[in-house]
Amino acid sequence: MDRLLYTAMSGARQSMDQQAVINNNLANVTTTGFRGQLNAMRAVPVQGEGLPTRASVMASTPGSDFSAGPLNTTGRPMDVAIDGDGWLSVQTPDGEAYTRRGDLQVDANGVVNVQGRPVLGVNGPIVVPLGADVRIGSDGTLSAQVPGTDPVARGPAGQLKLVNPQPGDLVRGDDGLFRPRPDANGQAPAALQADDTVRVVSGALEGSNVSPTEAMVAMIDSARRYDMQMKVISSADENAQRANSLLSVTS
Repeated sequence: MDRLLYTAMSGARQSMDQQAVINNNLANVTTTGFRGQLNAMRAVPVQGEGLPTRASVMASTPGSDFSAGPLNTTGRPMDVAIDGDGWLSVQTPDGEAYTRRGDLQVDANGVVNVQGRPVLGVNGPIVVPLGADVRIGSDGTLSAQVPGTDPVARGPAGQLKLVNPQPGDLVRGDDGLFRPRPDANGQAPAALQADDTVRVVSGALEGSNVSPTEAMVAMIDSARRYDMQMKVISSADENAQRANSLLSVTS
């Protein structure tokens, strides 16, 4: 009887973990540049003497969906979307990280940032003149024109550091940013080198690659699976009660 109970219990627990991943994806359907989190389940044999037929289930998040999201035209000069493969580089307290989110802002100090994180150029954080009209070229080059000056006086203000690692070389952090995968010793590798072949589209943003329809279907499927496993647990409990009743009658 315990085989049935523990198998269903492990399945129900992992279904709840899977539901959390689906909920997170669904909550980020409208998040710019979001990459959906993947979820998988696998059977794990129970180790021990006399337990050859028992197995439990384990859920894991093997990685992220790196497929591109839709491009949405905004017309805002400081909005950029990666054209094809590639990533923007940003500065975080623990080093360099990478994102596909391109709604760039300029803070009170002239620092270009994304969600408060400085955007890195080839020579460090990018700083532009306050109040300047900033435009971004397809190669990530920023040009700025100070108000009141001749348009011909527009000059370079830096260049975005664009990288292009293999999808399997990046892992998602708790802050939603991606970083190079640690080596076998758990050490973080050095920052990625800029790739001159990466191109951006100015005046556009990349949307989330999560399909709301698929996420809703997955949520319903996970909820029904959880209900089925709870019914199995309930059936196991009822069977145990009936067995105890029979034993009490015969005794």
